[in-house]
Amino acid sequence: MGVEPLPWRPAGPADATALRDLERRANLAGLGHVFGSLPFPDDAVLASWRALLADPAVDVEVLDGEHGLTALLAVQGERLRQLAVDPAAWGLGIGAAALARFRARVPGRARLWCLERNHRALAFYARHGWAPTGRTRRTPWQAPPPHPVELELGIGADG
Repeated sequence: MGVEPLPWRPAGPADATALRDLERRANLAGLGHVFGSLPFPDDAVLASWRALLADPAVDVEVLDGEHGLTALLAVQGERLRQLAVDPAAWGLGIGAAALARFRARVPGRARLWCLERNHRALAFYARHGWAPTGRTRRTPWQAPPPHPVELELGIGADG
């Protein structure tokens, strides 16, 4: 007996607040050691989601859950823009399913940026074949410091 595919759906403008809320839950659970006691930038993240949802070059898909969005997947060309899973669903295979969905859409060379101190995410991506490309950058966020370093990861042709 096979596993039922997860019911991903395209996100639309009405999902912007729920996307922000999911990103907040995931970031507060997984990145507290990076950002410390800084308040989550609700307004800036909401504005970012509104812009991404309006950008025809970015595809955003979501997985609905009992208490809001359970996961999000944002793709732009060969780049995985964002992948987030609600902390209440960590360890259930949803992140792996989202990566498989992404790789089915982008089977060749693919790239993403990940905070160098996001050890959980880096280990997750490494388990799925992603490796550092050697490129780094300071986060492009227009928020107060800290501006942590991101590593580019790649998979596929040329790593």
